[in-house]
Amino acid sequence: METTLGKVSLKISEIFLSLQGESSRVGLPTVFVRLTGCPLRCVWCDTAYAFSGGQLMSLAAIVDQVAGHGVRHVCVTGGEPLAQPACLPLLSALADAGYAVSLETSGALDIGKVDARVARVVDLKAPGSGESSRNRWQNLALLTANDELKFVLKDRADYEWARQLIDDRQLATLCPLLFSPVDGELPAATLAEWVVADRLPVRFQLQLHKVLWGKLRGK
Repeated sequence: METTLGKVSLKISEIFLSLQGESSRVGLPTVFVRLTGCPLRCVWCDTAYAFSGGQLMSLAAIVDQVAGHGVRHVCVTGGEPLAQPACLPLLSALADAGYAVSLETSGALDIGKVDARVARVVDLKAPGSGESSRNRWQNLALLTANDELKFVLKDRADYEWARQLIDDRQLATLCPLLFSPVDGELPAATLAEWVVADRLPVRFQLQLHKVLWGKLRGK
């Protein structure tokens, strides 16, 4: 294993300790491993700085840096982490090391080879993102109760799209569902009122890190 960890490397944008801002793990101290690169260009993307740059790091160096933060939860994110093939051995290495690992992915790439111990948070792209044509619908059949589907919604049209999709594909039977407003585009209270009015089987969420620290990077 040590030999493997030393030979495999990834382009890393940043590694930092913060509170998980989204998903069912919200509020938990978490180490974030942000991989460089993304094939999508969502119009509301808030991590465009991760499209390029970063530094090449071995799996061993990444795992060592994660260990230095001393917490149990690790989130591998991006960009789009699965755009780097070595993301898969990274996820397994973190799970092997005993961490509770989650993966934040756009859902545009195949999630089928992700280690079963990893919780996959799949972001289905609504029309307002400009990237809904990239959704890989085959991923839905791979979801388990350990995973989560996230919808980031820009306006009422996005909301209606997501609501219809939940009904048509019975998504609530697959895994927990998450609804978030696009920061600065859709008022949070408005989305919350729609969810309550329609009694949707979803978890409404805000990005806790932005509530606490605004758009400060590494938080």
